[in-house]
Amino acid sequence: MIEQGEPVPTVSAANQDGESITPNFSTPTVVYFYPKDDTPGCSVEAEQFDESFEAYLDEGVDVFGVSTDTVESHQRFHEKYDLDFDLLADPEGEIAAAFGVSTDGGTADRVTFVVDDGEVRRRYATVDPDGHAEDVLTAVRDLRS
Repeated sequence: MIEQGEPVPTVSAANQDGESITPNFSTPTVVYFYPKDDTPGCSVEAEQFDESFEAYLDEGVDVFGVSTDTVESHQRFHEKYDLDFDLLADPEGEIAAAFGVSTDGGTADRVTFVVDDGEVRRRYATVDPDGHAEDVLTAVRDLRS
């Protein structure tokens, strides 16, 4: 798994609308990996990142959720919770592999990376979905100050 201070790979994937997205990791970005669309923990995590999304934008930080689900699954999940940020489809686990996130069992581990200037600034390898978005936002603010 990519460690704090290490460079992040350039990745591209289809979002929930089927558009190819290449996150700009030279600017502050949160990439959170989660196991599966529309499951209890993943829904809580997505809803809370969405509730905090304006605050992330105010800090100049973009947010991307990544799972091994398909574009179609992401589209349903994105619409159901009216999410304001992109979900990246990684059905082959290529993005997860690039970040060193395990996909044993077919789903990604719940891991979050805070990226800036092309490298990992913070990594959360153990994540409790409830409250995680606020914890990450606090860390982002600390890094920015």
